[in-house]
Amino acid sequence: MPKPILPPPLRRLLCHGLTIACLGTSIAGTTWAASTTRDPVASLSRGDAALIGDLERRTFDWFWQSADPETGLIPDRFPSKGGAASIASVGFGLTAYGIGTERGYVSRREATARTLRTLRFLASRPQNDGVDGASGYHGFYYHFLNARTGTRFAHWSELSSVDTALLMSGVLFAQSYFDRKNADEAEIRRLADMLYRRVDWPWMRAHGPWLDMGWTPSGHFIQSDWKGYNEGLIIYLQALGSPSHPLSASTWAAWTKTYDTQWGTFQGRTLLNFAPLFGHQYSESWVDFRGIQDDWGRTHHVDYFQNSRNAVYAQRAYAQANPSSWKDYGANIWGLTACDGPGDAQVAVDGRSRHFLAYSARGAGRDYVLDDGTIAPTAAGGSIAFAPEIVVPALQEMRRRYGDRIYNQYGFVDAFNPSFRRDGHYWADDQQLGIDQGPILLMTENWRSGLVWKIMKRNRYIRAGLQRAGFEGGWLQKPVPVSTVMANAETGERHD
Repeated sequence: MPKPILPPPLRRLLCHGLTIACLGTSIAGTTWAASTTRDPVASLSRGDAALIGDLERRTFDWFWQSADPETGLIPDRFPSKGGAASIASVGFGLTAYGIGTERGYVSRREATARTLRTLRFLASRPQNDGVDGASGYHGFYYHFLNARTGTRFAHWSELSSVDTALLMSGVLFAQSYFDRKNADEAEIRRLADMLYRRVDWPWMRAHGPWLDMGWTPSGHFIQSDWKGYNEGLIIYLQALGSPSHPLSASTWAAWTKTYDTQWGTFQGRTLLNFAPLFGHQYSESWVDFRGIQDDWGRTHHVDYFQNSRNAVYAQRAYAQANPSSWKDYGANIWGLTACDGPGDAQVAVDGRSRHFLAYSARGAGRDYVLDDGTIAPTAAGGSIAFAPEIVVPALQEMRRRYGDRIYNQYGFVDAFNPSFRRDGHYWADDQQLGIDQGPILLMTENWRSGLVWKIMKRNRYIRAGLQRAGFEGGWLQKPVPVSTVMANAETGERHD
């Protein structure tokens, strides 16, 4: 019996459900560091510096130019016409606007207006249990929305806990970034507070203490929970930090107990494995885990940042080993994560029948390996804050070797596959995805200035979530200076 053909967004949901050393290394005289007072790009060669600056600007432009001018919603993929808006893309976009302001790509007034328009629209959309006509329910949002109406895009679109958390990450960033006393920025803070407080996290528990992955009006809760190490870090931190609908502090310990099968050695690195690199990037795009540890980290003598650094090095080592003999893999051509692909096809490559995939959660780790020769630039680019000394050469080599087929007005395309060839050409995507553009932009800026991490350290809800989860040490022990504490959501006045 043939397998049913699922819409690409539903395949992406299934990928989520089924897949479940500090910097400072000196390389050839260059010191690599994240979040220092001096932009590390200044220490790069002229060519490397030009690439990173150009890539950051082009990736920002993807968010700025793809957003609907009336609603502020951002598409799942672009350039495309008539497609769905992704609430995760919106979360990355709301964060992008602060980066664009600080980099001088747009003015603060422009970023304020865009953010306010987006939050007003999100707050105005109906929330109910209807099959059609709602944006979400219990404060959660459907994974995909109609970009013009802000309501559920299609019946296959689920109420998504992780995508809501990615949206709320951007909402909370906006709440803490826009800290001036003028009326527009005060309204941003008020709306952000309302949207976050409205999320009813306990309602999303269907099976024991863990959060469910999603819900549909017809099928009710999805039969998959957030267990095991993955991008769920940011979901549970937000749920623990909620002032209105929090989960019990014991939830974190219950969740980390499900890590056991993922801890071990892969490609010579001992780490908490999650095969696709997006699982290491999403939460850490907003939260600086350097030097802070929960009970699990203290027991294993590692923090999540160091763990992700190990994951990046292990995946590069996998590409160098290249056990499946894919074309071009090596020290500077690597990167597996959830991404587009050439399509579900069986193709002869050098006399050998090879199976290729469409959108899939590609990855390499102790937990599993799924590899069809498709490289996702976001796998490397979104890891730049973890291991810039191997990421920058990889980005430069991909740009040099493959040229404009994989690098266009919005930076790197979502994916390409040198082994899959038709009509004399290897396969290259012609679009970018918001959930893959986001880590490139946010983590590049975190490496360069620490901006997103610094802003999120001000946010009382993120700090509360970390503390209730048992994180201690590092920056979390330092009081937030009065001059940088989040402004009161209602009055715009600062407080301790």
